[in-house]
Amino acid sequence: MPNVVVVGTQWGDEGKGKIVDLLTEQAQVVVRYQGGNNAGHTLVVGGEKFIFHLIPSGILHPGTQCLIGNGVVLDPEVFLEEIDRLKARGVKVGPDNLRVSERAQVIMPYHRRLDAARERARGTRKIGTTGRGIGPCYEDKFARRGIRVADLVEPGLLKAKLEAILPEKNFLLEKFLADEPFTLEEIFEPYAEMGRRLKPLVANVSVLLEEAVRAGKNILFEGAQGTQLDIDHGTYPYVTSSNPVAGAAAAGAGIGPGNLHRVLGIVKAYTTRVGGGPFPTECTDAVGCHMQECGAEFGSTTGRPRRCGWQDAVVLREAVRLNGLTGLAITKLDVLSTLNPIKICLAYEKDGRRREAMPATLPELERCRPIYEELPGWSEDIRGVKRYEDLPATCRQYLKRLEELTGVPIQIVSVGPDREETIILQNPFV
Repeated sequence: MPNVVVVGTQWGDEGKGKIVDLLTEQAQVVVRYQGGNNAGHTLVVGGEKFIFHLIPSGILHPGTQCLIGNGVVLDPEVFLEEIDRLKARGVKVGPDNLRVSERAQVIMPYHRRLDAARERARGTRKIGTTGRGIGPCYEDKFARRGIRVADLVEPGLLKAKLEAILPEKNFLLEKFLADEPFTLEEIFEPYAEMGRRLKPLVANVSVLLEEAVRAGKNILFEGAQGTQLDIDHGTYPYVTSSNPVAGAAAAGAGIGPGNLHRVLGIVKAYTTRVGGGPFPTECTDAVGCHMQECGAEFGSTTGRPRRCGWQDAVVLREAVRLNGLTGLAITKLDVLSTLNPIKICLAYEKDGRRREAMPATLPELERCRPIYEELPGWSEDIRGVKRYEDLPATCRQYLKRLEELTGVPIQIVSVGPDREETIILQNPFV
């Protein structure tokens, strides 16, 4: 049976949560492979809204096994609160359907405080971090001084690691960032208790995935953020601290790349990004306001308004190349209704020359100007449309143009936020 990786093709917030929830009907296992609670997936199921930050949205499907891989940085406080909220709404959550990798790194209170203090210190040069401690946690991971879930659930190991690392963190907070230090007791006691609660959910996720492969189960790999926020390939330094691209699913889940069979790229019908950084197709006029308002473009995690702009084929081609996309899922197509004309950025113009690919440096990208193609819009409300053939002709023309520009077939079209407001042209698992 084929396994599918779901990735964001733009700057995140493409609507991956809805598509993952939809595809989970065909999957027996759903794995989150990178990022932390800086991600937010909003789902509308039967008119009821669910917001996820760490737990895969597949948890809403009975019988589905949800896994959090070693590539994720886990804030145990947020994770346990999310479990409690789901249980309060009648959703079953426990060792039978949710497991966490023992090798996942743990976000500690000093990570959050460092994150916020550093962002304040940047002044007008802010990156736009969520302040959730994601970056500092990944720093400790790669400096080989991080605390892992396996340490968190063993009080002796947790205390020893805290005793070793707290003096350095407090020095940075007090002497460099003029912030408050931590005592060992204020961290150890509550986190040891959280470790006790988490212990029944801890497992070797890599082994569970091997068992699923041998059993012929469909596995869905869920990434957070988007390709242009990738630490290696995105608009650095306005990026996240991990690798959202599809190739990271193997390392972040603990599975061989040969078991990643198909890659579905989630494409918002227009483009958005949160926080700072260059955005060539950004619309600061009435068009951008329409997209923001009609698309409810406010972050699930932070509530921050998203910057909005026209579709960018340069960004999409980058995503095709970096992820090896085999299919596209177009989301929020209904937001473009009543806009006429509709624009697509085909390439950039920089210093009098046409550029087909994203430049590596910010100064270069800031000098890029979009080269647009205009297509006719449509005025019909498409939210009730159930078949592709019933979409307005100009709407289908827009979708066909996206296929031509990317060279990748569209498999799913979302015409509204609810699970039922979706047109499936081809099931990625078939």
